[in-house]
Amino acid sequence: MTPLKNDTFLRALLRQPVDYTPIWMMRQAGRYLPEYRATRSRAGCFMDLCQNPELACEVTLQPLDRFPLDAAILFSDILTVPDAMGLGLYFTEGEGPHFERPVRTRDDIRRLGVPDMVADLGYVMKAVALIRRELGGRVPLIGFSGSPWTLATYMVEGGGSKTFARSKAMMFDQPALMHELLALVAAAVTQYLNAQVASGAQALMIFDTWGGSLTPRDYREFSLAYMARILAGLTREAEGLRVPVILFTKGGGQWLEAMAETGCDALGLDWTTDLGDARRRVGGQVALQGNMDPCLLYASPERIQAEVATILASYGPGTGHVFNLGHGIPPDVAPEHAEALVTAVQELSRPYHATTYPGGG
Repeated sequence: MTPLKNDTFLRALLRQPVDYTPIWMMRQAGRYLPEYRATRSRAGCFMDLCQNPELACEVTLQPLDRFPLDAAILFSDILTVPDAMGLGLYFTEGEGPHFERPVRTRDDIRRLGVPDMVADLGYVMKAVALIRRELGGRVPLIGFSGSPWTLATYMVEGGGSKTFARSKAMMFDQPALMHELLALVAAAVTQYLNAQVASGAQALMIFDTWGGSLTPRDYREFSLAYMARILAGLTREAEGLRVPVILFTKGGGQWLEAMAETGCDALGLDWTTDLGDARRRVGGQVALQGNMDPCLLYASPERIQAEVATILASYGPGTGHVFNLGHGIPPDVAPEHAEALVTAVQELSRPYHATTYPGGG
């Protein structure tokens, strides 16, 4: 593989010295970019775009051609794993994802199996390998998956949900059944992420989008425990380098200490958690990623720059911070505002590293 020209993102995740705070954006390849919309139109539909390695590579690289970002993230969807388990994923315009065959009973669960990473998910691995080749060492490539709890909610509900009524009913009334499902999904996710590393991913992120919907007790038992199980089974070194893992629970700021104990290298934060407070709580143990409110990208470039300055000051000097949004970039944001964010981070963050990086500043 081609050596990395810019490894700032990886070094920050490992809390090694850097000369500025690296930045990437969740959903940085997405509908806010006109070039993405053009590629998606050519693909025909969202899943056809995900399942076409050449087009997935194309949209992964698009934001990097626009902005001086410090990482690329595989263009895919968290629901590829349950889809490969045979649940029949489809998307309805304006409604989001649905499954033709949701998981509601013990028989439903026992009909499932861990997908074959070549036969069932080979299109993802081909995309990872192609993106690594086309990146040519410009920046690292992030692979990812949804967390077992998040994936299980979609599998049981049959799609998205505001209340998670079916999922929580199973969790409360039939906890052993939910544990059986979560254990199977965790095994699949572990193999899925390891296959991404084998194909060329240089960092990993686990998206626990719906863990914040749980009580503290249930979060530890039904979400965090299974992410810890995945972390214990992951490939943590490839090509002679550490493969850092970022754990992100949306709405999980109250559980940072427990999350840091899983063995991850970094925690993703949403905008409801103060970055400076998070650093005081766990910054000596893990790196932190985040955490600007995505809706600030609707504001003026001047206001975006001011918010960047506030967030950087909150974290303070030194390494261990990857700048990001607290969730995905909204689809109707002006690309110029995303550019203002990236530029502000790279310009304003350098003084915070001048004393920790030889020659920095």
